[in-house]
Amino acid sequence: MLEWLKEPGFFGTHATVGADMSQLMATFFTGLFVIGWIQAKRRRADAHHWMMFGGMIAMVAFFISYYLFRQLGVLAFEGKEGFGGSQALYDYVFIPVLTVHIILVILGLVMAIYMIVLGFRAQQVIDGVRSLRETLLLTTWKKIGLIFGTLTALIVVLFLSRIATADFSMRKFEVYLGLLAVIAVVFSVEMTIQRIWPNGARRHRALGLFTMVVYCVLFVTGSTTYTMLYLLYPGKIG
Repeated sequence: MLEWLKEPGFFGTHATVGADMSQLMATFFTGLFVIGWIQAKRRRADAHHWMMFGGMIAMVAFFISYYLFRQLGVLAFEGKEGFGGSQALYDYVFIPVLTVHIILVILGLVMAIYMIVLGFRAQQVIDGVRSLRETLLLTTWKKIGLIFGTLTALIVVLFLSRIATADFSMRKFEVYLGLLAVIAVVFSVEMTIQRIWPNGARRHRALGLFTMVVYCVLFVTGSTTYTMLYLLYPGKIG
């Protein structure tokens, strides 16, 4: 699998298969987000729900794959040998754009999980019609502790089952810990944000707009690094 991801890509650039798959997946789930946002503007709540849900599931799955197989994506902090442009362009354009992109990846992952949960909690379905509930949507630390404890127990059981079958690696262990850390951050975000927007519908609309902006900028920065690495200034890649 890893060797296949390192082969020349299918877009006809200097990219690897992994980098092309990364760009393709980013285009796919960003497209779902944009379509879902348009559906919300047209008050097509059901279409909006499933487009956003599908896009965020695809995004989370992609991020996990990206972490497990580092070849899924552009070259990160591995030195300038992968970049064929000048040192000034590398220092003052490529690295800043890449840094913003990586920060948005982390933020986007947190918001994806948060918005999936919020979307289900804030909605209601009456006579087959989906809509947002204009009511208070609050939780407590006790409930969060119960949910987080249950999720931690499930992940521990999954991790121990992998050890029992000898299907274990430090990278997978880091993924498990990273997943728990992201969930913990999501819960912390919830406790902070619910004080600002106690109304579930208003919270969903406000954070939905913020999340859409994050995802669009994430796509632009990712596409920019892809273009610079594999089209404009290819280095020792692929």
